[in-house]
Amino acid sequence: MTRIDRLPRLFATVLTALTVLACASPRAAQAQNYPTKSVRIVLPFAAGGVADITARIVAEKLADKLGQRFYVENQPGAGGIAAARTVISSPPDGHTLALLSNGTAVSVPLFKALPFDPLKDFEPISSLGYFDFVLATGAKSDFKTLGDFIAAAKAKPGALNVGTINIGSTQNLSAELLKTAAGIDFVIVPFRGTPEVQVSLLQGDIALMIDSYSSMKGNLGDGKMRALATSGTTRSESTPDIPSAKEAGVNDYDCVSWNALFAPAGTPPAIVKKLNDTLQQILVDPEVKKKLLELGIQAKASTPEEIRDRLKADIGKWGKVIEKAGIQKQ
Repeated sequence: MTRIDRLPRLFATVLTALTVLACASPRAAQAQNYPTKSVRIVLPFAAGGVADITARIVAEKLADKLGQRFYVENQPGAGGIAAARTVISSPPDGHTLALLSNGTAVSVPLFKALPFDPLKDFEPISSLGYFDFVLATGAKSDFKTLGDFIAAAKAKPGALNVGTINIGSTQNLSAELLKTAAGIDFVIVPFRGTPEVQVSLLQGDIALMIDSYSSMKGNLGDGKMRALATSGTTRSESTPDIPSAKEAGVNDYDCVSWNALFAPAGTPPAIVKKLNDTLQQILVDPEVKKKLLELGIQAKASTPEEIRDRLKADIGKWGKVIEKAGIQKQ
């Protein structure tokens, strides 16, 4: 083939390369300039809770780092459906983000027909933090350790009451998992909210409650309640004085919850990377770590792949718990 004969092929190759660059340039420029306007973080929870406070702390730091306002929009509702619909119907340009959680993983097997698929409809960005639940009893209780409670439950199966918030919540399912992991039986009493659970515990109507550390912090500090264990396999950074359930001999009990940022599916990888890189910086900041530890949360960023894998694993894990407990799908 002569040099002249090769010219059309060379021209075609160059043209193809220029076309690829032309198509890629707008996306690259979009990511480089991101964000170009305010960014909303949509939460499936009401204001004032652990997830809400976490999101607001992180949003403030994202705004400082990226030069645009990041704000939280609360859209509470069963299964996180309203919040999810808002995010997945938004343009995948990084200006509308979602906070997903362990509760999202629970919703998948808990609902008959969830109108979204968190593994397909969202692009993972990074975890924000992880937190255990605390298993606590009233200060006047005879139970000094989780081992004491387990021994009493084995001695009288079904005689003890354990309080949690509503059926299907992570706290409620954590109580179901405790039955299996410890090989014991007790009655799980669901309440509308955490305040009602605490009142029942302090009145002696229930023997144990399972909830977040932040919700119990005041009563634990005042000595009205006694923490027996945390729900993780190791002691939490936020509660180093509280033994883990594993230390009490419950080896298969692992109930660590998490919060994470996701974007609508189709969000450019460069924007996801920019957000992930920024969160990696924010979540090692001593000020941020301190604020979250006060809530019982261990600040920790992840790769997008890690938090996607965690979501997938937890969907399977809680699906088995729901099935074994015979909890009716909603």
